[in-house]
Amino acid sequence: MKPSVILYKKLPDDLLTRLESHFNVTQLSDLSPETVKQNAEAFANAQGILGSSEKVDEALLEHAPKLRAASTVSVGYDNFDVDALTARGIALMHTPTVLTETVADTMMTLVLATARRAVEGAERVKAGEWKGSIGPDWFGIDVHHKTLGILGMGRIGLALAQRAHFGFSMPILYNARRHHKEAEERFDARYCDLDTLLAESDFVCISLPLTEETHHMIGAEQLAKMKPSAILINAGRGPVIDEKALIQALQAGTIHAAGLDVFEQEPLPVDSPLLEMPNVVALPHIGSATHETRYNMAACAVDNLIAALTGDVKENCVNPQVLK
Repeated sequence: MKPSVILYKKLPDDLLTRLESHFNVTQLSDLSPETVKQNAEAFANAQGILGSSEKVDEALLEHAPKLRAASTVSVGYDNFDVDALTARGIALMHTPTVLTETVADTMMTLVLATARRAVEGAERVKAGEWKGSIGPDWFGIDVHHKTLGILGMGRIGLALAQRAHFGFSMPILYNARRHHKEAEERFDARYCDLDTLLAESDFVCISLPLTEETHHMIGAEQLAKMKPSAILINAGRGPVIDEKALIQALQAGTIHAAGLDVFEQEPLPVDSPLLEMPNVVALPHIGSATHETRYNMAACAVDNLIAALTGDVKENCVNPQVLK
C-alpha cells in the first residue's frame, strides 16, 4: 500500500503525476487550523507533507502522528519548527541548490536598479516627465569598481561575488561565520568584521537565512555605520533588517538607497513608507521567481520527499541526525 502524503502547493501536472506514482496524495489549499480540522483523517494518516509558505509547527504536528518527512519548495525553512520536527524524528527536506544562480541574478538586478534609479526613471518617462535632455536630478551612480560587501558567503553569496567581480570589477568584502577559501582565491574577496564591511562598502548585500542570531542584525546602529552614499540590498529574509530603523535611515539620508526583495511583513502593507520613497526599489519577493527555477524547485522537492520516505536521502536534509 502506498504511503499517504499531503500536498499543500499546486504542482505542474507531470510532477503531480510523479508524486502520485509513489504516494496517495491529498491536495489541500493551505495548512490553516480550519483546513486541518476538515481533513483530520488525512493528517492522521500522512507520512509526508510537501509545500511552502505555511507554518509547520508543534500545533500542526499534533494532528500528524505518523509524519516521517516534510519537504519544502524553498531553500529557507524558517516556517518550520526544526526542533519539533527533529524531536519527532521527522526529516525536513529543502531545495538549497537549484535557485542559487537565479537569486544571485535578482540581487545584481537590485544593485543596478537602485544605483541607476532605473525603476524611478522608467516611471517618470511613463508619466510624461521626459521633456528633453535629462539633468542631474535624473542621474544615478556608478556600479563598476565600487566596493560590494556581502553578508553571508553561502552559495548565493558566492554567485553574487562572481557577477560583481568579473562583470563589474568590484572589490569584494564579506562577513560570514567562517573564512571562505574559494571566495578569497577566485574573487580576491576580503574577510572582515561586520563594522568594517558596513563602513567600507558602497553596496551592502544581505544573503542570510533568518535565525535568532540574524533577526534584526541590521538596525539603527549598523545603518549609522554605513556611508551616506551606500546602498543596502536585501534578498535574503526581511526580518534580518529592522524595517523601522531602515525607514528612518532612508528618510534622514543616513544611507543613499535600498533595494529590497523581502520585507518583515509580506505582502508589503500598502501604507508602508517604503512605497513612497523614490530611493527604494521594492520587489514582490521574486528572488527565485522564474518559470525555470520554480519548476526545478518543485521537482527537487518532489524528489526529496520520495527519497526521505524510501530511505534514500543523500542530500538536502536540514536535520540529517534523524536519519541515523
